[in-house]
Amino acid sequence: MTDDGDAARGSDDETAASIFAAVEVGDTDRTDGRTLTEADVVNFAGVSGDFNHLHTDAERMAASDFGERIVHGTLVFSVMTGLLWQSRSEREREAVVAFYGVDSLRFRAPTFIGDTIHAEVEVGGKNEREHPIASGVVEYAVEVVDQDDRTVLSCELLSLVR
Repeated sequence: MTDDGDAARGSDDETAASIFAAVEVGDTDRTDGRTLTEADVVNFAGVSGDFNHLHTDAERMAASDFGERIVHGTLVFSVMTGLLWQSRSEREREAVVAFYGVDSLRFRAPTFIGDTIHAEVEVGGKNEREHPIASGVVEYAVEVVDQDDRTVLSCELLSLVR
């Protein structure tokens, strides 16, 4: 993962096992955008069981400080993980052993139905591990940014990588 995305994705003969070694602290990337829709919110409420009025009651939220319904923060987080996954090469995907954790998750600003978000990511650290199937943990500092350049979510993602 680099500014142009090519170095860590590597050459065609590079194996997944070398991804941990290829990733450098300071490497950056930016995902494509995704517009969050009414269908996303309704489906997420159904799957999660979170029918909080913040997300589902248009009339009540019109009179609120937000002025309209907000998208579930956990939906924004879920979409972020999907955007990050989609931006990885097949080789990088194969190198991921497990999602290891998340630290410092914060919802910085509301996200509304119709907002378009993307993720900006920087490798913040690498920690070698003695593990039977992984080389170590890669720490990613991630910000989710909307169409108005507002950071709506920030966190540190940890991936166990070959």
